[in-house]
Amino acid sequence: MQAVIAFPDLSSEIFSIDIGTFSFALRWYALAYLAGLVVGWKVIQALMRRPTLWPGDRAPMEPGKVEDLLTLIVLGVVLGGRLGYVFFYQRDYYLANPGEILRVWEGGMSFHGGFLGVIAAGLFFCWKNGVRPMLLSDAMALVAPIGLFLGRLANFVNAELWGRPTDLPWGVIFPGEAAQDCPGIVPGDCARHPSQLYEAGLEGLLLGALLYWLFRRGALKRPGLITGTFLLGYGLSRFVVEFVRQADGQFITPDNPLGHVIGSAGFGLSMGQLLSLPMVAAGLWFLARARAKG
Repeated sequence: MQAVIAFPDLSSEIFSIDIGTFSFALRWYALAYLAGLVVGWKVIQALMRRPTLWPGDRAPMEPGKVEDLLTLIVLGVVLGGRLGYVFFYQRDYYLANPGEILRVWEGGMSFHGGFLGVIAAGLFFCWKNGVRPMLLSDAMALVAPIGLFLGRLANFVNAELWGRPTDLPWGVIFPGEAAQDCPGIVPGDCARHPSQLYEAGLEGLLLGALLYWLFRRGALKRPGLITGTFLLGYGLSRFVVEFVRQADGQFITPDNPLGHVIGSAGFGLSMGQLLSLPMVAAGLWFLARARAKG
Protein backbone atom coordinates (compact mmCIF):
# COMPACT_ATOMS: atom_id res chain seq x y z
CA MET A 1 0.00 0.00 0.00
CA GLN A 2 1.25 3.49 -0.86
CA ALA A 3 2.65 5.43 2.09
CA VAL A 4 0.89 8.79 2.34
CA ILE A 5 0.29 11.54 4.84
CA ALA A 6 -3.27 12.38 5.88
CA PHE A 7 -4.10 16.07 5.84
CA PRO A 8 -4.04 17.37 9.41
CA ASP A 9 -7.27 18.41 11.08
CA LEU A 10 -6.97 22.12 10.33
CA SER A 11 -9.61 24.76 9.80
CA SER A 12 -9.18 27.68 7.41
CA GLU A 13 -10.81 29.87 10.09
CA ILE A 14 -9.07 30.91 13.30
CA PHE A 15 -12.39 31.95 14.81
CA SER A 16 -15.80 33.15 13.67
CA ILE A 17 -18.49 35.30 15.24
CA ASP A 18 -22.19 35.09 14.41
CA ILE A 19 -24.54 37.60 16.02
CA GLY A 20 -27.96 37.66 14.41
CA THR A 21 -27.43 38.59 10.77
CA PHE A 22 -23.84 39.70 11.44
CA SER A 23 -21.11 37.20 10.64
CA PHE A 24 -17.35 37.60 10.83
CA ALA A 25 -14.54 35.08 10.40
CA LEU A 26 -10.80 35.60 10.74
CA ARG A 27 -9.02 33.25 8.34
CA TRP A 28 -5.43 32.10 8.35
CA TYR A 29 -4.91 33.54 4.87
CA ALA A 30 -5.98 37.01 5.99
CA LEU A 31 -3.77 36.75 9.07
CA ALA A 32 -0.81 35.72 6.89
CA TYR A 33 -1.28 38.81 4.70
CA LEU A 34 -1.62 41.04 7.76
CA ALA A 35 1.36 39.57 9.59
CA GLY A 36 3.58 39.73 6.50
CA LEU A 37 2.72 43.40 5.91
CA VAL A 38 3.16 44.43 9.55
CA VAL A 39 6.47 42.61 10.01
CA GLY A 40 7.72 44.00 6.70
CA TRP A 41 6.67 47.50 7.76
CA LYS A 42 8.60 47.25 11.04
CA VAL A 43 11.72 45.82 9.39
CA ILE A 44 11.80 48.55 6.73
CA GLN A 45 11.35 51.17 9.45
CA ALA A 46 14.34 49.70 11.28
CA LEU A 47 16.40 49.80 8.08
CA MET A 48 15.59 53.48 7.59
CA ARG A 49 16.88 54.22 11.09
CA ARG A 50 20.35 52.91 10.14
CA PRO A 51 21.81 55.29 7.52
CA THR A 52 25.17 53.46 7.49
CA LEU A 53 23.50 50.55 5.68
CA TRP A 54 22.85 52.67 2.58
CA PRO A 55 24.93 54.29 -0.17
CA GLY A 56 26.61 57.44 1.07
CA ASP A 57 25.52 56.57 4.63
CA ARG A 58 22.14 58.13 3.97
CA ALA A 59 18.80 56.33 4.30
CA PRO A 60 16.37 56.74 1.36
CA MET A 61 13.62 58.26 3.54
CA GLU A 62 12.52 59.07 7.07
CA PRO A 63 11.25 56.09 9.12
CA GLY A 64 7.89 57.77 9.63
CA LYS A 65 7.21 57.69 5.89
CA VAL A 66 7.06 53.89 5.89
CA GLU A 67 3.54 54.00 7.30
CA ASP A 68 2.37 55.91 4.21
CA LEU A 69 4.12 53.33 2.05
CA LEU A 70 2.32 50.50 3.86
CA THR A 71 -1.09 51.93 2.98
CA LEU A 72 -0.21 52.03 -0.72
CA ILE A 73 1.31 48.55 -0.61
CA VAL A 74 -1.88 47.10 0.88
CA LEU A 75 -3.88 48.61 -1.98
CA GLY A 76 -1.36 47.37 -4.51
CA VAL A 77 -1.35 43.81 -3.15
CA VAL A 78 -5.13 43.49 -2.94
CA LEU A 79 -6.09 45.23 -6.18
CA GLY A 80 -3.15 43.90 -8.17
CA GLY A 81 -3.56 40.38 -6.83
CA ARG A 82 -7.24 40.30 -7.62
CA LEU A 83 -7.01 41.88 -11.07
CA GLY A 84 -4.06 39.64 -11.89
CA TYR A 85 -6.13 36.57 -11.04
CA VAL A 86 -9.02 37.89 -13.12
CA PHE A 87 -6.97 38.62 -16.25
CA PHE A 88 -4.32 35.89 -16.03
CA TYR A 89 -6.44 32.97 -14.90
CA GLN A 90 -10.21 33.58 -15.24
CA ARG A 91 -10.59 36.31 -17.86
CA ASP A 92 -13.50 34.79 -19.79
CA TYR A 93 -15.48 34.03 -16.64
CA TYR A 94 -15.16 37.52 -15.16
CA LEU A 95 -15.81 39.25 -18.47
CA ALA A 96 -19.11 37.39 -18.43
CA ASN A 97 -19.65 38.16 -14.70
CA PRO A 98 -18.04 41.57 -14.06
CA GLY A 99 -20.03 42.07 -10.86
CA GLU A 100 -17.96 39.33 -9.20
CA ILE A 101 -14.54 40.88 -9.87
CA LEU A 102 -14.41 42.72 -6.54
CA ARG A 103 -15.60 39.74 -4.45
CA VAL A 104 -12.13 39.18 -3.01
CA TRP A 105 -13.57 37.35 0.02
CA GLU A 106 -14.60 34.48 -2.25
CA GLY A 107 -10.95 33.75 -3.06
CA GLY A 108 -8.80 34.16 -6.15
CA MET A 109 -5.54 36.11 -5.92
CA SER A 110 -2.48 36.07 -8.17
CA PHE A 111 1.04 36.59 -6.82
CA HIS A 112 2.25 38.02 -10.11
CA GLY A 113 -0.69 40.44 -10.21
CA GLY A 114 -0.02 41.48 -6.60
CA PHE A 115 3.63 41.93 -7.49
CA LEU A 116 2.74 44.31 -10.32
CA GLY A 117 0.42 46.14 -7.93
CA VAL A 118 3.25 46.57 -5.44
CA ILE A 119 5.54 47.92 -8.18
CA ALA A 120 2.92 50.49 -9.17
CA ALA A 121 2.34 51.48 -5.53
CA GLY A 122 6.07 51.76 -4.86
CA LEU A 123 6.73 53.90 -7.94
CA PHE A 124 3.87 56.24 -7.03
CA PHE A 125 5.23 56.57 -3.49
CA CYS A 126 8.74 57.33 -4.79
CA TRP A 127 7.43 59.94 -7.23
CA LYS A 128 5.35 61.62 -4.54
CA ASN A 129 8.07 61.63 -1.87
CA GLY A 130 11.27 62.04 -3.88
CA VAL A 131 12.66 58.60 -2.95
CA ARG A 132 15.13 56.71 -5.13
CA PRO A 133 13.09 53.76 -6.50
CA MET A 134 16.00 51.31 -6.56
CA LEU A 135 16.75 51.79 -2.87
CA LEU A 136 13.12 51.36 -1.86
CA SER A 137 12.90 48.29 -4.09
CA ASP A 138 15.85 46.71 -2.29
CA ALA A 139 14.22 47.31 1.10
CA MET A 140 10.92 45.82 -0.02
CA ALA A 141 12.59 42.83 -1.69
CA LEU A 142 14.51 42.10 1.50
CA VAL A 143 11.30 41.61 3.51
CA ALA A 144 9.17 40.00 0.78
CA PRO A 145 10.10 36.36 1.67
CA ILE A 146 8.46 36.84 5.08
CA GLY A 147 5.04 37.37 3.51
CA LEU A 148 5.64 34.66 0.91
CA PHE A 149 6.48 32.10 3.60
CA LEU A 150 3.41 32.93 5.68
CA GLY A 151 1.15 33.04 2.63
CA ARG A 152 2.23 29.60 1.41
CA LEU A 153 1.68 28.12 4.86
CA ALA A 154 -1.83 29.62 4.78
CA ASN A 155 -2.38 28.03 1.34
CA PHE A 156 -1.55 24.66 2.89
CA VAL A 157 -3.89 25.21 5.85
CA ASN A 158 -6.63 26.18 3.39
CA ALA A 159 -5.93 22.98 1.39
CA GLU A 160 -5.64 25.02 -1.83
CA LEU A 161 -3.11 25.30 -4.65
CA TRP A 162 -2.09 21.69 -4.11
CA GLY A 163 0.27 19.71 -6.30
CA ARG A 164 -0.14 16.96 -8.86
CA PRO A 165 -0.70 13.33 -7.87
CA THR A 166 2.36 11.54 -6.50
CA ASP A 167 3.35 8.19 -5.06
CA LEU A 168 6.19 9.68 -3.00
CA PRO A 169 6.00 8.90 0.74
CA TRP A 170 5.36 12.53 1.67
CA GLY A 171 2.35 12.83 -0.62
CA VAL A 172 -0.60 14.42 1.20
CA ILE A 173 -4.26 13.44 0.84
CA PHE A 174 -5.93 16.85 0.78
CA PRO A 175 -9.65 17.06 1.56
CA GLY A 176 -12.33 17.67 -1.06
CA GLU A 177 -11.88 17.32 -4.80
CA ALA A 178 -8.09 17.04 -4.52
CA ALA A 179 -8.47 13.50 -3.15
CA GLN A 180 -10.87 12.27 -5.83
CA ASP A 181 -9.30 12.30 -9.28
CA CYS A 182 -6.05 10.33 -9.42
CA PRO A 183 -6.20 7.76 -12.24
CA GLY A 184 -6.07 4.24 -10.86
CA ILE A 185 -6.48 5.37 -7.23
CA VAL A 186 -9.59 4.79 -5.15
CA PRO A 187 -11.53 8.09 -4.93
CA GLY A 188 -10.69 9.76 -1.64
CA ASP A 189 -7.16 8.31 -1.51
CA CYS A 190 -5.43 10.55 -4.05
CA ALA A 191 -2.11 11.76 -2.59
CA ARG A 192 -0.59 14.93 -3.98
CA HIS A 193 2.61 16.93 -3.77
CA PRO A 194 2.35 19.47 -0.93
CA SER A 195 3.53 22.13 -3.38
CA GLN A 196 2.52 24.92 -0.99
CA LEU A 197 5.21 23.69 1.43
CA TYR A 198 7.76 23.39 -1.36
CA GLU A 199 7.13 27.05 -2.18
CA ALA A 200 7.23 28.09 1.47
CA GLY A 201 10.65 26.46 1.74
CA LEU A 202 12.08 27.85 -1.51
CA GLU A 203 10.45 31.30 -1.83
CA GLY A 204 10.30 31.93 1.90
CA LEU A 205 13.00 30.20 3.94
CA LEU A 206 15.76 29.61 1.38
CA LEU A 207 15.38 32.87 -0.52
CA GLY A 208 14.94 34.80 2.72
CA ALA A 209 18.12 33.28 4.15
CA LEU A 210 20.05 34.17 0.98
CA LEU A 211 18.85 37.78 1.04
CA TYR A 212 19.68 38.08 4.75
CA TRP A 213 23.19 36.71 4.05
CA LEU A 214 23.68 39.36 1.35
CA PHE A 215 22.28 42.06 3.64
CA ARG A 216 24.77 41.15 6.39
CA ARG A 217 27.54 41.66 3.84
CA GLY A 218 26.48 45.19 2.95
CA ALA A 219 24.31 44.47 -0.09
CA LEU A 220 22.12 47.53 0.49
CA LYS A 221 25.09 49.70 -0.46
CA ARG A 222 24.94 48.19 -3.96
CA PRO A 223 21.56 49.29 -5.38
CA GLY A 224 19.77 46.53 -7.25
CA LEU A 225 21.66 43.58 -5.76
CA ILE A 226 18.89 42.59 -3.32
CA THR A 227 16.15 43.29 -5.87
CA GLY A 228 17.87 41.26 -8.58
CA THR A 229 18.50 38.32 -6.25
CA PHE A 230 14.88 38.32 -5.12
CA LEU A 231 13.48 38.42 -8.65
CA LEU A 232 15.81 35.70 -9.88
CA GLY A 233 15.29 33.54 -6.78
CA TYR A 234 11.51 33.79 -6.79
CA GLY A 235 11.23 33.30 -10.54
CA LEU A 236 13.38 30.16 -10.50
CA SER A 237 11.67 28.76 -7.39
CA ARG A 238 8.19 29.22 -8.83
CA PHE A 239 9.28 27.89 -12.23
CA VAL A 240 10.61 24.66 -10.68
CA VAL A 241 7.66 24.04 -8.35
CA GLU A 242 5.20 24.52 -11.21
CA PHE A 243 6.36 21.16 -12.61
CA VAL A 244 4.62 19.43 -9.67
CA ARG A 245 1.87 21.97 -8.95
CA GLN A 246 -1.65 21.25 -10.18
CA ALA A 247 -2.64 23.64 -12.95
CA ASP A 248 -5.74 25.77 -12.59
CA GLY A 249 -8.83 23.92 -13.79
CA GLN A 250 -9.63 26.27 -16.65
CA PHE A 251 -6.39 25.29 -18.41
CA ILE A 252 -6.97 21.53 -18.13
CA THR A 253 -8.65 19.75 -21.04
CA PRO A 254 -8.70 16.12 -22.23
CA ASP A 255 -6.03 17.03 -24.79
CA ASN A 256 -4.02 19.05 -22.26
CA PRO A 257 -4.26 17.18 -18.93
CA LEU A 258 -1.35 19.04 -17.34
CA GLY A 259 -2.86 22.45 -18.06
CA HIS A 260 0.04 23.83 -20.06
CA VAL A 261 -0.41 27.25 -21.63
CA ILE A 262 2.41 26.62 -24.10
CA GLY A 263 2.78 23.03 -25.30
CA SER A 264 0.32 20.30 -24.39
CA ALA A 265 2.87 17.64 -23.42
CA GLY A 266 6.39 17.13 -22.16
CA PHE A 267 7.95 20.32 -20.87
CA GLY A 268 5.24 22.75 -21.88
CA LEU A 269 4.90 25.91 -19.80
CA SER A 270 2.19 26.59 -17.26
CA MET A 271 0.78 30.06 -16.69
CA GLY A 272 2.83 30.37 -13.48
CA GLN A 273 6.02 29.52 -15.38
CA LEU A 274 5.17 31.88 -18.21
CA LEU A 275 4.65 34.74 -15.76
CA SER A 276 7.86 33.90 -13.87
CA LEU A 277 10.15 34.14 -16.91
CA PRO A 278 10.08 37.98 -17.01
CA MET A 279 11.03 37.98 -13.31
CA VAL A 280 14.05 35.79 -14.04
CA ALA A 281 15.10 38.06 -16.92
CA ALA A 282 14.63 41.21 -14.81
CA GLY A 283 16.56 39.64 -11.93
CA LEU A 284 19.53 38.87 -14.18
CA TRP A 285 19.45 42.43 -15.54
CA PHE A 286 19.42 44.01 -12.07
CA LEU A 287 22.26 41.75 -10.91
CA ALA A 288 24.37 42.65 -13.95
CA ARG A 289 23.65 46.34 -13.36
CA ALA A 290 24.58 46.12 -9.67
CA ARG A 291 27.79 44.29 -10.52
CA ALA A 292 28.75 46.85 -13.17
CA LYS A 293 28.27 49.69 -10.69
CA GLY A 294 29.88 47.79 -7.80
